[in-house]
Amino acid sequence: MTASPLLTALIPLVADLSRELPEAERYRRLLLALRQLLPCDAVALLRLEGEVLVPLSVEGLSADTLGRRFKVSEHPRLQALLERRGPTRFATDCGLPDPYDGLVEGHRGHLEVHDCLGCPLYLQDTLWGLLTLDSLDPASFGSVDLDTLEAFASLAAATVMANERINRLLRRVEDEHQLAEVYKQAAGQHRPRELIGQSPSHKHLQQEIALVGDSELTVLISGETGVGKELVAEALHAASPRATRPLISLNCAALPDTLVESELFGHVRGAFSGAINQRSGKFELADGGTLFLDEVGELPLAVQAKLLRVLQSGQLQRVGSDREHRVDVRVLAASNRDLAEEVRTGRFRADLYHRLSVYPLRVPALRERGRDVLLLAGYFLEENRARLGLRSLRLSADAQKALLAHDWPGNVRELEHLIGRAALKALSACAERPRILSIDSQSLDLPDNVVSPASAEQAPMHVPDAVVGMPLRDALDAYQKQLIGEVLARHQHKWADTARELGIDRANLSRLAKRLGLK
Repeated sequence: MTASPLLTALIPLVADLSRELPEAERYRRLLLALRQLLPCDAVALLRLEGEVLVPLSVEGLSADTLGRRFKVSEHPRLQALLERRGPTRFATDCGLPDPYDGLVEGHRGHLEVHDCLGCPLYLQDTLWGLLTLDSLDPASFGSVDLDTLEAFASLAAATVMANERINRLLRRVEDEHQLAEVYKQAAGQHRPRELIGQSPSHKHLQQEIALVGDSELTVLISGETGVGKELVAEALHAASPRATRPLISLNCAALPDTLVESELFGHVRGAFSGAINQRSGKFELADGGTLFLDEVGELPLAVQAKLLRVLQSGQLQRVGSDREHRVDVRVLAASNRDLAEEVRTGRFRADLYHRLSVYPLRVPALRERGRDVLLLAGYFLEENRARLGLRSLRLSADAQKALLAHDWPGNVRELEHLIGRAALKALSACAERPRILSIDSQSLDLPDNVVSPASAEQAPMHVPDAVVGMPLRDALDAYQKQLIGEVLARHQHKWADTARELGIDRANLSRLAKRLGLK
């Protein structure tokens, strides 16, 4: 006796329920079984997080789809699917915009007339997310029994529930009602920024965040400019027992030396010229929570000594006061400098370095993350699509290849700015507002030859004759002054462009230029 198509598709999934599988593989098998049951061109599994649908697994859609975040209020088809308990089939000529317009692989045109099905997933009567199916053949789902899709959706919900239970065990979360309440509260709050990626290096970073986040250890986050060190700090705070307390940030490079101490420790009235009122510093504001010191390597040596005392004793004095204040603060610090080298050259205190780097955490550069660049591009594309009021914004095949081939000296921040500029350029080149706006490699305007920090380290360094025989510190200053002057002249004294080519933060460049006498 021949088994029914439904049974043939469901049997492997039932077997998978008792197997330990990675989340991505479990969901991939689920979508492959769905395509076997209901042949189509594209399927997707999306999880509802507050008012946003997050793609967890896709088949037949472009790679950047996984990085997109679909706001339900901006996508009426998705909203319609969520509002109905059972499956929904849209008319082939439905006028509602399709969120996957331009994203179906092998079809780069508009999804004018096509077949579209979807079904919400419920876990114990709680709406969890969606399954969506798209076919370029308008007649694909005409004879589909919607009860079949609903039966499959029930098993899909069981698959999701099994996966989430495994994840809860791994996270050692025992009280499911408390977890549900946390999710409920989070849904009504501002959605935090997330770390997006699936590469091995990114997964390793997330594992380390989970490991050290749930501790009181001081963490030193290192990495190149633009890799997302602040997002890592946010993730560490969110994973800590202090998550309900404030996360206070201070960019140490953005402040004049004369104000750094006041920003950190506060001051009393009359402590210095302009101190007309007393003021709490960042440490006091972060009491009970977390303090993130970005670009900590920029702190003056005098302030470093006072910072060390606070880290060791938990006590501080406001500027101009003899009174001690006790604070309970976890410190996270970040720098794009090699602080160990700064210690060796005398620009950073060794004792403070060791106190900050209890747990060193390196954030990988974008060029080390492979196809993560497409997921991140998808995230930024969806942001720009909404900002520009477009129905669809996508990357052409040659644009995707160009993104994968680029070295990304400015990392994720460079990618974010590049996608924003490219979207504007592509839109301005259109005589009328298009339904689908496609960004090609020409709109990306990527430089042909960009020397990444990694390749720069391998290239032989030319040492000017003028610095030969100088002490190391003086020679380094002379070389930096010459290099900055040359790049600055090439960019017609535009400091932002100069900082971008040199691969350093503009505030850091401004401070360095002042010290070298260039400003």
